[in-house]
Amino acid sequence: MHLSSKTLEKLRDLINEITEYRSGPKIIDFFGIFDYKDVYGQGFPSRWMYTDHRLSQINQTPKLDLCIKNLFDPINYIEDLNRLDSLIKEFNKYLQFDKYQINRNNTEINIAPIEKINLDDQFQSDNKKLVNNFIKHEFKFDYSQLSLIPSLIPVIESRITEIEKAFKAEAYLSVILLAGSTLEGIFLNIASLNPKVFNTCILSPKKDGKVKNFDQWTLNNFIEVSHSINLIEKDTYRFSKELRDFRNYIHPFQQMTEKFSPREQTAKICLQVLKSAISDIQVNKNKIGT
Repeated sequence: MHLSSKTLEKLRDLINEITEYRSGPKIIDFFGIFDYKDVYGQGFPSRWMYTDHRLSQINQTPKLDLCIKNLFDPINYIEDLNRLDSLIKEFNKYLQFDKYQINRNNTEINIAPIEKINLDDQFQSDNKKLVNNFIKHEFKFDYSQLSLIPSLIPVIESRITEIEKAFKAEAYLSVILLAGSTLEGIFLNIASLNPKVFNTCILSPKKDGKVKNFDQWTLNNFIEVSHSINLIEKDTYRFSKELRDFRNYIHPFQQMTEKFSPREQTAKICLQVLKSAISDIQVNKNKIGT
C-alpha cells in the first residue's frame, strides 16, 4: 500500500496527537513493533520529524498496514468505540484518495482497496446527520442566567412558549418570525449592556466609517459579531442561515416575490437556533464580561 504525502501527514498527526498524545519515548515504543532499536535522548529529532521519517520508510511495505491496524486496534478504545469509529471515518476521508478504506468488523480492522471516491455522497450523508442531531438536541438553559434586564425575561419565556404552540399548530411562518425577532431582541439587550466588545468587533456594521447604532443592526449583524466574539458556538452559527433574514418575510409581497413557503424542518431549525443561541449565551456570557 502506497500513501500520498497528505495522507501520511494525517497519519502522523493521528499517531502523535489525535488518537492520544505520544511523547518521544511513546512514539519510539509505537514503532518498536518493527524492531527499530531507537533510544530517546539528547539529539533525538522532534516527534513529527521522527514519525515522518519512520512512515516514509514503511510506506509501500506490509509494515504500513500493520502500523495502521495497530493504531486503530479496538482494544485501545474499549471504553469509547464511538470515538474509534469517528477517527477511522476521519482518516478514511484522506485514505480514499489513495483508493483504500479502513473498515472495523467487531474487533478486526481491515484495509480494503476501493474503486472510486464519493465525496459528494459523504458530504450529503454527514450534513444530514448534523441536521438531524441538531433538530433532536434538547437544549437546557436558565433564563435568569442570561444577564438580561429583569423585565425582559418573562417576555422571552412567554414568546418561546408561544413559538412552541405555533410549531405544534403547524404555523411555520409564525415560528420563524417570532424566533427571529426574539433572538434579535436578546442580542440587542446583550449588546447594549456590552457596547465596547460589540462595537470594536471587526465585523460590526458601519456607515460612513462609524459603527451603526445597535437598533440599526440586523439579526445577521448580531449573529456574525456574536460568533466572532465567541458568544455563540459553531453549530448555532452554522444553522442560523434560515433565521438570519426573517424580516424579509414580514411583508406578504416579499414572501410572494421569493415564493417562500417554510417547511416543518425549516421552522424546527429556526426554533432550535433560538434555543441553541440562548444556551450558548448562558455558557459564554463571561467571555464578554456580561
